[in-house]
Amino acid sequence: MLERFLKQTSFSSQEDFMQNFKVLVPENFNFGYDVVDEWARIAPEKKALCWTNDKGEHIDFTFADIKRESDKTASYFQSLGIRHGDMVMLILKRRFEFWFSIIALHKLGAVCIPATHLLTEKDIIYRCNAADIKMIVAVGEDIVTGHVDRSLAASPSLQHCVSVGPVIPKGWDDFHAGIEAAAPFSRPAFVNTNEDTSLLYFTSGTTGNPKMVAHDFTYPLGHIITGSFWHNLNEKSLHLTLADTGWGKAVWGKLYGQWIAGANVFVYDFDKFTPADVLGMIEKYHITSFCAPPTVFRFLIREDLSKFNISSLKYCTIAGEALNPKVYEEFYRITGIKLMEGFGQTETTLTVATYPWVEPKPGSMGIRNPQYDIDLLTNDGRWAEEGEQGQIVIRTDKGKPLGLFKEYYRDPEKTKEAYHDNIYYTGDVAWRDEDGYYWFVGRADDVIKSSGYRIGPFEVESALMTHPAVVECAITGVPDEIRGQVVKATIVLAKDYKERAGEALIKEIQDHVKHVTAPYKYPRIVEFVEELPKTISGKIRRVEIRDKDHK
Repeated sequence: MLERFLKQTSFSSQEDFMQNFKVLVPENFNFGYDVVDEWARIAPEKKALCWTNDKGEHIDFTFADIKRESDKTASYFQSLGIRHGDMVMLILKRRFEFWFSIIALHKLGAVCIPATHLLTEKDIIYRCNAADIKMIVAVGEDIVTGHVDRSLAASPSLQHCVSVGPVIPKGWDDFHAGIEAAAPFSRPAFVNTNEDTSLLYFTSGTTGNPKMVAHDFTYPLGHIITGSFWHNLNEKSLHLTLADTGWGKAVWGKLYGQWIAGANVFVYDFDKFTPADVLGMIEKYHITSFCAPPTVFRFLIREDLSKFNISSLKYCTIAGEALNPKVYEEFYRITGIKLMEGFGQTETTLTVATYPWVEPKPGSMGIRNPQYDIDLLTNDGRWAEEGEQGQIVIRTDKGKPLGLFKEYYRDPEKTKEAYHDNIYYTGDVAWRDEDGYYWFVGRADDVIKSSGYRIGPFEVESALMTHPAVVECAITGVPDEIRGQVVKATIVLAKDYKERAGEALIKEIQDHVKHVTAPYKYPRIVEFVEELPKTISGKIRRVEIRDKDHK
């Protein structure tokens, strides 16, 4: 499969990689037809998905199975009126129906919007109206379907709600009954062009509501490097990326690059992360490749690894937040496996990484991806020199790289702010050493990364401000050994609540945030102050709060 899309498929050095890596992009490329269905044609019994859950259930899917089930799903979605360009949100955790659904939407030329099950009613209403979402396909769990049901009255574009079970609420369609009753699938006369939107992600920023990151149909080809040359996968690999399907990391590690490489994707569907359970999965299923954020590896190295036979594990990659060198060194000491770091954004594919032929430097993100013309821009507008900090930017004067987003959907102002004059500004700051390795410094803005989640301060501040005790607040990130960062709320209390300042009020405010927005965003640290630091124009100086907490 790889040779269909690459001019050269193996590389001996970074120099060879930089000079000779080139993706051959077909006209009107569609991952559903050109990868999934093609594997089903040439190797129908080849394993594609190894799915298991914390209840002991286990199902293996071949590429012939994925083609059959995605075709049935596409036909069912057609019967519900889903067509080219329609917006469909998937809230499917790690259920195998996610793979049926996203491939089906690709085959219809529709737009897939993966979403986390942690969304509240308020989050769903915003997304439905911002993107004119036509259908939601979700897990049949009361907390998820309840939030969706309560959003219906304020979401006029939403025409269908589909549950994959176990519960099918009143007014919802039954996914499995629907696909089994579906007529044979016929490919639409027109599916897509390369420039059409296939994928939309809502991503948190420092101000305002989440932005909508739109990717075109060539986006999966940008992940060839992710699967084949960062994860180092081949047709014999069994790869586990831990992320659930509501986050961008899922298509990075559980779909596109992995299936182009011909790897078998391992999915462990669980509700609560338990390090010993993950190690047990690696031992039981002989997983060969594993990718997770640093937080996960911090937990793994605290386990007694001598209790598990993880000798099948040959390769590990790490991304999502900055890697502490101590985690690298300890994991290497215990396992003999070097953690190969990578970096990218929702707006991009992998942009910087450590490849098999590159010796990792603990704490460094690695070397640039040859698809991207990356540089560092200083605050005064100069290209940064070796050892000098600058914002990571992507230059597009020689052409738009595969994997770089199209736009922030329906927001030309935000798009132009981040991407203008043939330069995309990532908002991340780094420095580059004499060997071309990039070292992450931090965000140019205020987005918090906690346990792999991206949390925008504005969303949490908005939730806090709905509590009567809160007059004013600022959300910042505080360094944390386990989670990378945790959310901190610095709060100015209303006069009537000042005498109540203490642990009981902190708990009340934390619980309030958990109910107003997604629970993972709640502030684990709360500080009450008389006033917030501000600029002359009245803007809150979060940097001053952060600097104080970092001392």
